[in-house]
Amino acid sequence: MTTIGRNLETLLNEHDVARITGMSTASVRRWRLFSTGPKYVKIGAAVRYRLEDVSAWLDSRPTGGGQMSEAKR
Repeated sequence: MTTIGRNLETLLNEHDVARITGMSTASVRRWRLFSTGPKYVKIGAAVRYRLEDVSAWLDSRPTGGGQMSEAKR
């Protein structure tokens, strides 16, 4: 399979991103509207996401629940 064919296979739609993140499709659309979500690609009117961009965006999100520092114990 060509490189282009492999790249096209990994494109996700907003429903896929919603399922991956456990959020609603409306949330994914809101992220796009306010430029707070993962990078996306426009192909005509269609919006698609690269899996690696969604993964990178998820990795960049703040996390919690880490170990407490010595000062807070």
